[in-house]
Amino acid sequence: MLALFAALWIAALANWPLWQALARLPEMASMRGALFIGGFALGVGALTFAVLALFAWRWTIKPVIALFVVVAAVVAHFTGSYGVVIDPTMMVNVLQTDAKETLDLLSWRLFASLAVLAALPLWWLWRTPLAALPAWRQVLRNGLALVGALIVVVAIVMALFADMSATMRNHKSLRYLINPLNAFFSLGAVATHAGAKPAGPPLPIGHDAVVLPRPDGAKPPLLLLIVGETARADHFSLNGYTRPTNAELARLPVLSFRNVSACGTSTAASLPCMFSHLGRKGFESRDHDHENLLDLLQRAGLAVLWLDNQAGCKGLCDRVPSAMAHDAAGGDRALLAGVCDAQECLDEALLRGLERRLAALAPERRAKGVVLVLHQMGSHGPAYHKRSPPDRKPFQPECTTNALQQCDPAGLVNAYDNSIAYTDHVLAQSIAWLQGQSDGYEPSLLYVSDHGESLGENNLYLHGLPYAVAPREQTHVPMLMWLGAVDGWRGACLQDLLDAPLSHDHLFHTVLGMAGVMASEYKPALDALATCRVVH
Repeated sequence: MLALFAALWIAALANWPLWQALARLPEMASMRGALFIGGFALGVGALTFAVLALFAWRWTIKPVIALFVVVAAVVAHFTGSYGVVIDPTMMVNVLQTDAKETLDLLSWRLFASLAVLAALPLWWLWRTPLAALPAWRQVLRNGLALVGALIVVVAIVMALFADMSATMRNHKSLRYLINPLNAFFSLGAVATHAGAKPAGPPLPIGHDAVVLPRPDGAKPPLLLLIVGETARADHFSLNGYTRPTNAELARLPVLSFRNVSACGTSTAASLPCMFSHLGRKGFESRDHDHENLLDLLQRAGLAVLWLDNQAGCKGLCDRVPSAMAHDAAGGDRALLAGVCDAQECLDEALLRGLERRLAALAPERRAKGVVLVLHQMGSHGPAYHKRSPPDRKPFQPECTTNALQQCDPAGLVNAYDNSIAYTDHVLAQSIAWLQGQSDGYEPSLLYVSDHGESLGENNLYLHGLPYAVAPREQTHVPMLMWLGAVDGWRGACLQDLLDAPLSHDHLFHTVLGMAGVMASEYKPALDALATCRVVH
């Protein structure tokens, strides 16, 4: 009976985002639609009851129900508030979330959801006494409950099959809203996928990687590869956005590629994929982990450094030199004055002491070339107002809460656009720093964001929707280049590329081309600049 009451509570109340999403569908605005929603709710309750019946034993039922209720309350809050869904990719994000990101997600609305959806039933649950039954009777009762619940599920599916198949086919994201079974399924999928991979280190790549010979007197390349965070291409004024979010870069000779697609809709999905030689489809279907772009560059003999102002490199920098932005270069904390506090750093911290970090790299590697990767905090939500300093907020008033659905839409966009304008400043400062290195290197810059962001369009916020159903706001990302010396490029050719369809699949090969490295993994067709490069 506890399992039944818990299943009904979860199905009816903790699944409110699912019922709300169904009620918004035009095809549900009829008696048939109302009957479908009612039947679907009964099916979700029966399926949840069937799972709980497996744990309906005196010493397990209360802890398991408590787990289900708490998880359901948390998932209901984030799904209902931000429109995110819990699929295996989002579960990876959850497991990799650090303390700073967790603090940004805490709100009174979350605590209210926990109080209503979890605290009340848990209070009743722990006050309810349980009678001890003989084992054979408990087995019989649990078995009958399980079989009965499954019969109800099958009967509902058969009765509603036509409507259910059409709804799930036309609105695929709904299948990820069945709470909390979607969370447990996604966790199991992540664990199964991790267990299916062979143990041991990733497979090496770039066995034949070499630095291409340079003309006499040519300086080694210095590539600043900046990985943006949560930046939307359509909020860059360089791409036609009406607000001046790129005021500083607009005065510089940068190339802005306007038609670039991300590898995924979250950092955990995109970051390892965009540094892989496999491309998105190959990366998703892989049965082995491989080394990445940084490993290949280092194997070719270049100096490589990963500098992070985010939640880590997702394993990409495990075999190359790396540092966090809040760990000051040379231990000199004075370098971080004004850009770091006790909780986090602004992205300008990535540039503080960067010349000192460059000088600390092995000189024999620097002589062949350098690739510095800066991983930004960028426009990471939901606390967009924290991503820009007080003196760099041109768009006012801005939303200063992480409860985005409570923000005035204009204030939300202002806060987000301020973060983009600050990224513009950081990129301009990065180019200025590169220009200061031109005596010893041939400098260049490549910036690309890992994924985009929803800002309330279609009641969606943040990111992380399954790629197949994700809106363009979450997959259309900015990519910028500053190529330093212009004599090595065909200018008209570069301009023709700005609207070419590109993706994260091009990053691996484009970086190899810019760094002057050749390997068997390199594909000229995926080097965005290959056709515009002047061959000496």
